[in-house]
Order: sequence, then structure tokens, then C-alpha cells
Amino acid sequence: MFVKPIDFSTYSSIRIGQPVDVTVIEKGDAIPRDHTIIGGANNLLVSPAPPPLIILGKDFAYIQQEEGVLEIGAAMPSGRIVSYARKHDLGGFEFMGKLPGTLGGMLAMNAGLKEHEIFNDLHSVQIEGRWLSKSDIEHGYRFAHLGGVATAARFTIRHGYDRDLEQKLKVLRANQPSDPSAGSAFKNPQGDSAGRLIDTAGLRGKQIGGMAWSPMHANFLVNLGGGTYKDAITLIELAKHEVERQFGITLEEEIRIL
Repeated sequence: MFVKPIDFSTYSSIRIGQPVDVTVIEKGDAIPRDHTIIGGANNLLVSPAPPPLIILGKDFAYIQQEEGVLEIGAAMPSGRIVSYARKHDLGGFEFMGKLPGTLGGMLAMNAGLKEHEIFNDLHSVQIEGRWLSKSDIEHGYRFAHLGGVATAARFTIRHGYDRDLEQKLKVLRANQPSDPSAGSAFKNPQGDSAGRLIDTAGLRGKQIGGMAWSPMHANFLVNLGGGTYKDAITLIELAKHEVERQFGITLEEEIRIL
């Protein structure tokens, strides 16, 4: 275990934050209970005063394949998982191609695209040294109650990487803005779309400071340059207020605010 500074203005995908001392956990280290785990910071909005933070070290970035089971360390980036699956003709990982981040972060939010999500082919999760079956973990649309820090996961091997599916899913994500963002800011309410609600509320393209609701996709909070935490929070609260006022729907953040 050691401490290293991470500058979230460059490390996080939304490019907001400041240098913060983060504790790096390696195998054999006890995981501090009063710390918040981060991964690739692809869905994080870090405040000027975040809680104590930890991150998994390189010991947890691995892939090993045994009979019928693929075990992946929680620090493994999604891009490397997809590359491995493609190379070894393993199905079920195609959707990760356009979902940046690490496995741990994807497990914690049951990340996915349309009906394809990480719990589909999941077998079990190692949480602080103990393996839990998927059936023992409460999960659903964009959430999973892990009850601790996930350090690895096992997936049931399904042969047949579907390159056509990979391309179709990439097309679905083609409407995403290229400006720095943290992905979808809000979860889609039952039977509706957060992007449609924000757009209909008149906030598509709305800018405060260096942050804006993207003209390309209204559920993406984008950093146009020099955006601050205050700018971002103001827009998030504005969207929640207007959607509640106009449609009676309470938006729930998909972005994690620390």
C-alpha cells in the first residue's frame, strides 16, 4: 500500500478536479473501510473536497482462463478485456468496446448497453477476498450492491465473439459527443429517456461557465474547456429541477459525485 497523487483534471474523463493523494491497494493489503474506491474515473465528478480515496494497483490487472471460466482482475481496463475476448473468440464482451473504464467500475454500476450488461455472463465476484455468486448480489439496471470492494470477477465462457454485434453497438454510440464528459449523467427513467426529458425541458445545449448539456446528446454533460465542479453541479441540479417541475419525474444520477 502506498500513496500517489492523481490529478483529476487530466485523469478523469470529464477533466474536472485537482491533484488528490490516492492510496494504492496491492494484493495482501487490508482495504481501508473509510475510503472510496475509484477506477478509471470515467463516470466520476470529483469535488474540491473529496472523501479519502483508494485505487486498485497493477496486481489486480490480469486475465486468466481456465476450463469454462474466465477470471479478470478488477483493475483491468475494458479495452484490454475486449481485445482478449476478440483474440480468443469469447462472446459476451462485445458491448464493452464503447464503455471506457475498469472492470471494477463496470461491476459496481452493472454497466451495459441496451440489453447487454456485465451481469449477463457473470459467474461470481471476489469481494475483499471472498467469492460471491451472481445470484447472491442484488443488481439491476445500472446498479449492483456489492457490499464491498470488488477485486476480481469470473465469467462463464461462451465461445463465439460476435463482430457484427460489436459494430452494431458501436453505431448505437455514434451519437455521443467527443467533448470530455463522464458518460450519461442520469439513468433512464422507467419507460423514458433522460436525454429526451432534458431536451424537452429546453436544456439541450444549455451552458454555464465551461460546462454544457451537449447539443449532440442532451444527457451528456460536457466540458467545453475550463469547466468547474460548480458549473457541473449547477447544470445537474438545474436539469433535475426542470424535469421534476415539468414532467413530475425525478432523475437519478448515473454519474458518481465525490
